Amino acid sequence: MTSQVWDPQSYDRHVRFVSNLGSPVLELLNAQAGERILDLGCGDGVLTQKLMALGCEVVGIDTSPEMVKAARKLGVNAQVMNGEELSFNSEFDAVFSNAALHWMQRPERVVSSVRNSLRPGGLFVGECGGGANVALIRDTLHLALQNRDVEPESVDPWHFPTPESYRPLLEAEGFRVEQIQLFPRPTPLPGELLDWLEVFAGSFISALPDSERQPYLLEVCHALRPKLCDATGPWTVDYVRLRFVAHLPEQE
Repeated sequence: MTSQVWDPQSYDRHVRFVSNLGSPVLELLNAQAGERILDLGCGDGVLTQKLMALGCEVVGIDTSPEMVKAARKLGVNAQVMNGEELSFNSEFDAVFSNAALHWMQRPERVVSSVRNSLRPGGLFVGECGGGANVALIRDTLHLALQNRDVEPESVDPWHFPTPESYRPLLEAEGFRVEQIQLFPRPTPLPGELLDWLEVFAGSFISALPDSERQPYLLEVCHALRPKLCDATGPWTVDYVRLRFVAHLPEQE
């Protein structure tokens, strides 16, 4: 698996809408002052700050050292850690995750780690790419790699669950699922699709020699323009989101 590398400045400049659209998930969390919360995949800490402003004690974790450094600059207690291997034991009242779970390819291990991190009665609230998320983009990225004799599955970093696949994982770890839904959310981009690809498709891009990367991206953009961008409007990404609320039972 080719790793995804994150640049906080590019993220802020080109795809800030991702954290901005996390507000409805924060509302579902309904965090209260004094609660201890784990932000799973905190990124650069912008959403984490909102939890801190409510008076919560928040720990943010992310696999990207660059993002963790950016979060710390905002005052976030952030740590480099893999969501599949959380080192916490019954420490949190809630675990919150926005736009991060689909980067973790072993969801059963993530759910198990979350359960171990929560206290009895703890809440797990999240939103991620689900089902056919960015299907047009993903298919085009794959095809353009195949045309260059690269096996796309070997570098595809995404796992987009459905309610039918994710609910059993939650229930197997003892969670009671209050709600779980899959819904389309076509999202206009603030700029070019090329910028989005450079932020989010790094794993695909890095599978190619430097000399082939720009032609690859331009080929993908050219193929997608008739599908995701009309003559006058912005690029619109074919997002589909999975959103859920689940909790552990109170200790008997």
